[in-house]
Amino acid sequence: MGVTAATHVFQIDPNTKKNWVPTSKHAVTVSYFYDSTRNVYRIISLDGSKAIINSTITPNMTFTKTSQKFGQWADSRANTVYGLGFSSEHHLSKFAEKFQEFKEAARLAKEKSQEKMELTSTPSQESAGGDIQSPLTPESINGTDDERTTPEVTQNSEPRAEPTQNALPFAHSSAIGKHWEAELATLKGNNAKLTAALLESTANVKQWKQQLAAYQEEAERLHKRVTELECVSSQANAVHTHKTELNQTIQELESTLKKKEEEIERLKQEIDNARELQAQRDSLTQKLQEVEIRNKDLEGQLSDLEQRLEKSQNEQEAFRNNLKTLLEILDGKIFELTELRDNLAKLIECS
Repeated sequence: MGVTAATHVFQIDPNTKKNWVPTSKHAVTVSYFYDSTRNVYRIISLDGSKAIINSTITPNMTFTKTSQKFGQWADSRANTVYGLGFSSEHHLSKFAEKFQEFKEAARLAKEKSQEKMELTSTPSQESAGGDIQSPLTPESINGTDDERTTPEVTQNSEPRAEPTQNALPFAHSSAIGKHWEAELATLKGNNAKLTAALLESTANVKQWKQQLAAYQEEAERLHKRVTELECVSSQANAVHTHKTELNQTIQELESTLKKKEEEIERLKQEIDNARELQAQRDSLTQKLQEVEIRNKDLEGQLSDLEQRLEKSQNEQEAFRNNLKTLLEILDGKIFELTELRDNLAKLIECS
C-alpha cells in the first residue's frame, strides 16, 4: 500500500456527463497500491467493504486540478471520470505529485513488459518449440494492455523439424496479433469517448465554478438569516410564528405575481388599441400641463400663506411679549396695592 489521503470521492454522472455524483457519504481513504502479480499500479478506495475506486494507472492518464481543493482523472477501463475533494490545497498537491510518480512508474513497467513480450515472441524461441502452451493469457481483471501477462513457453530438449509443428507458433502469434489489434481498437474507442467526456467536463468547469460560487453565496445568506432568526428568539414558537409569516408572505407574493400576470395580459390587449392610447396620452399630457400650471399657482399661494403665517407668528410673539410686560406691571401694582392695604390696616388698628 502506498501513499494515502482522506478525501470525498465523486464520479461523473454517466447519463449527463456533466454533474458529479458522490460515491461516499463521508471522507474515505484513497491509496496508491502496487499489484506485484500483474506489475501494475492502482488507485484504491474502500467505503466499508465496498470498493468505490479500483483504477489502474496508465501512462496516458492525466490528473487535472480543477480548483484549489478538487482534482479529477479519466479511467478508460471503467469508462468514467473520478473526482476527489481534499481538505486542503496542500493535500491535493501532494496527491497530484504522487500521481505523476506512479504514472511514470507505470510507463516504465509497461515498457519492460513490452520488451519481455518481444523477447518471448522472437523466431529463435518459436523455432525451438515442443509442446506449446498458450503464448498469452489475459489474466488482468481490468482488461487493459498494461495488465496483460505472458506465461512462459515450455520447450522440449529435442527440437522438432516437422513443418506442421514449426508453423504452430506462427499461427498462435498471428492470432495473438489479431487479438491485440482488436483490444487496441476497443481501447482507442473507449479512449476517444473518455476524451470527449473529459473535454466536455473541462468546458463545464467554469459553469460549475459559477454554480458553486452562487451556492456558496446562497449558503452564506441563509446562514446569516438563520443566525438572525436564532438571535431574535431561541424558542420554537417564535420560529413557528416566523415560518407562518413567511408562508403568508409567500402566498401574498404568489397572489401579487398572479395579479401582475393578469395585468400583463391586460396590457398586451391594450397594445392593440394604440391609437386610442395615443389620444389618451395627448389628453393626459395636456392635463399634466394644466396641473403643473395649477401647481405653480398653488405654490405661489402657499408661499404667500407662509409669509402671512410667519408675519402672524411674529405679531403673536410681539403680543405675547407685550402681554408678558403688562402682566409684570400688573403684578407690581398688585404688590403695591397689597402693601398699601397692609399699611391702611395697620393705621386703622393704631387709631
